Amino acid sequence: MIHHLSDVQSKNIGKDTNIWQYCVILPDARIGSGCNICSHCFIENNVTIGDNVTIKNGVSLYDGITIEDDVFIGPNAVFCNDRYPKSKNKNFKLEPVLIKKGASIGANATILPGVTIGKNALIAAGAVVSKDIPDNSKFIKKS
Repeated sequence: MIHHLSDVQSKNIGKDTNIWQYCVILPDARIGSGCNICSHCFIENNVTIGDNVTIKNGVSLYDGITIEDDVFIGPNAVFCNDRYPKSKNKNFKLEPVLIKKGASIGANATILPGVTIGKNALIAAGAVVSKDIPDNSKFIKKS
């Protein structure tokens, strides 16, 4: 199901994927089967999303982000692909982000450029992830 109030330009959408209202998905994005893309999400061109992925409201996925199968991304999680962002930066250096199979990312977590989140890893709500997270581990925000 693709909601009529979304702007889905990609033809690379898998079977039984739901895309809710006010989403924008650019032409070269790839989204697998059985996914749920909630409202107010933005997915750029060079993004790959596996099967059975849930992306909650208010998430933007920019070029260079790969999300493997069975991943959960909580509302308003933030993904960065440039360590030193500037408007109209001619020296832009894309640093890819990889979220491995079965990982869960809590609401409002921030994933910095060049990071890999391991298989079945759990990222706490509000965490700022600046380094790779190993498989089967938890990253808990310390207050």
